[in-house]
Amino acid sequence: MRILVVGGGGREHALCWAIAASPLCTKLFCAPGNAGIAQVAECADVGAEDIPGQVSLAQREKIDFAVIGPDAPLVAGMADAFTAAGIKVFGPSKKAAQLEGSKSFTKELCKRHNIPTAAYERFTDLTKAEAYITRQGAPIVVKADGLAAGKGVIVAETVAQAVEAVRDMLSGNRFGAAGAAVVIEEFMEGEEVSLFALSDGEHVLPLAGAQDHKRAFDGDKGPNTGGMGAYSPVPILDQATFNRAMSEIVLPTVKALKDEGTPFKGVLYAGLMIGKTGPRLVEYNCRFGDPECQVLMMRLKSDIVPALMACADGGLKHFDLRWSSDAALTVILATKGYPDAYARGSEIRGLEAAAKVEGVEIFHAGTKAEGGRILANGGRVLNVTALAPTVQEARERAYRAVDLIDWPEGFCRRDIAWRAGIPRP
Repeated sequence: MRILVVGGGGREHALCWAIAASPLCTKLFCAPGNAGIAQVAECADVGAEDIPGQVSLAQREKIDFAVIGPDAPLVAGMADAFTAAGIKVFGPSKKAAQLEGSKSFTKELCKRHNIPTAAYERFTDLTKAEAYITRQGAPIVVKADGLAAGKGVIVAETVAQAVEAVRDMLSGNRFGAAGAAVVIEEFMEGEEVSLFALSDGEHVLPLAGAQDHKRAFDGDKGPNTGGMGAYSPVPILDQATFNRAMSEIVLPTVKALKDEGTPFKGVLYAGLMIGKTGPRLVEYNCRFGDPECQVLMMRLKSDIVPALMACADGGLKHFDLRWSSDAALTVILATKGYPDAYARGSEIRGLEAAAKVEGVEIFHAGTKAEGGRILANGGRVLNVTALAPTVQEARERAYRAVDLIDWPEGFCRRDIAWRAGIPRP
């Protein structure tokens, strides 16, 4: 088959790396791609959110199957556009993608179907939101209702912080239209993990769990980012907790969406809080996590393509996947200044030496090739990913590779997987 992957980040590089290894893939395209993806796929300069451009590219290149990586095009209806053009697609419809595109859509679904999650209220009025925060007290969680690139969540330690966050969002200063409404939630005690499962609209195939690190700096300090690293498997997400999350959260969600006429076809990414009463839903995403996808693809032993196609075809019922018992860990190298203002264009050296470390794959995110050099072209730039028998060994391999990369303008966290009981260096 001729396959197109939409996107140009680390998640898409990991997907392209896995898809390129499939005997079912005769030609792989990625749009827009990046310098790393160009080594395994033919890249086309079409924006990830350019729906007409992506459909036109797929038609021109006679694409048999499209895989949509990022959230924004899914929420905007790209999967529907591919389907309308007669091209098979991996990714939920615009209606089903509201699961990520609207926090309140998901919260209301949970309320209707008794899916365990935090108590909440939705506001568009600042005065009412402030009054609610004052009544509830702190700590409390403030979320932009729409898409905010993984950064639209403020865990406020004080009432004043929560009020400031709401003012910032509702004014449109912080997240634009995504913050036109806010969801204010109770603060849930526990540890946050990610669970992934494929759905064909009716049947569900569990994948694996991972834990990412949202804050920019060691010890979970600094601003929220799109993710600074991840690892899998996660000790706190043991088999019993995983099974419970599937039966109490994921399966009821898929059934509810089907029953309400918006079947979900694609990957469900459930952010879970594991607390004293068991798992509760933090939020859903309607695509693979970034950087969680990178560690999942490293651990997956089966061909990914038939599984992705089964989601589109309704064929997951009798499907199974094989996973490595090894652990995978990824460290994000980001440009200094991220997630705020940062410079582009600095040169990255040492990638060949780093890639030679045993068990290591380097997935590119914000990179571009120019005159034989690799240049930084984004906030999150590289995902140095390692596979090893234990999380500790995977971490040692990943940081050994990180230390071989010569890029003074970059930074990373040095404590990825510290919650797995590995002492911080």
